[in-house]
Amino acid sequence: MTIRIILTVLGSDRPGLTQALADAVLAAGGNWLESQLARMGGKYVGSVLVELADDKLDMLEQAVRKVDASGLHVAIVPAGDDPSELDKALSIELVGQDRPGIVREVTSVLAGLGVNIEEFSSDTENSAWSGGQLFRAKLQLSLPPGATTDQLRDALEAISGEIMVDFTISAGV
Repeated sequence: MTIRIILTVLGSDRPGLTQALADAVLAAGGNWLESQLARMGGKYVGSVLVELADDKLDMLEQAVRKVDASGLHVAIVPAGDDPSELDKALSIELVGQDRPGIVREVTSVLAGLGVNIEEFSSDTENSAWSGGQLFRAKLQLSLPPGATTDQLRDALEAISGEIMVDFTISAGV
């Protein structure tokens, strides 16, 4: 029987970390399915979804301990079930002047509608026009059954003036 697990990683960024993870997965006979790895704040952070035979989990744990000993903290957690294919997939892009509270306001609206955030990425950059910081975010969402794109748009429009962001909603992921 096969199982799916997630490796979560955190450590000081340096060359060879992704290779060390890939070596550990391969050594246990695992299959690297998907990942999100990045440099953030000078650290190497991310997650890797791995599929492997359930009797190879101990082997993966041993291989991960070797990576962990080299300064990269790796945790192993069981993967959850795949999301429902019935949920409607949407993409949102936000841009506006950076200020505290933007993420909280947007995620509050989404949670209030029962929307699931499948992916969330954000960054800040210098604005060419104002010299201030711009906040940008991209979200991949799934609407629950019964929720509509119009409801989502109305809820975001209700806060867009307050948090001073523009948003674009696209169907599909």
